[in-house]
Amino acid sequence: MFLTEEEVAELTGYKRPTDQVRWLREEKFGFVIDGNGRAKVLREVVLARLGSGPSKRKEPQLRLG
Repeated sequence: MFLTEEEVAELTGYKRPTDQVRWLREEKFGFVIDGNGRAKVLREVVLARLGSGPSKRKEPQLRLG
């Protein structure tokens, strides 16, 4: 569902959450901030952005609204 903290750091190139958030905003990646101030990025968003199709593995889907 969401990238791990390590995957967010690898994607952004930054370890500090504030730097990660800045990078995600600049690159226009969708994300939310959790209660600890960390960026939460959906795995599907990254896969779609990087040109990969959705995973064939069945995972829980997030429903907003």
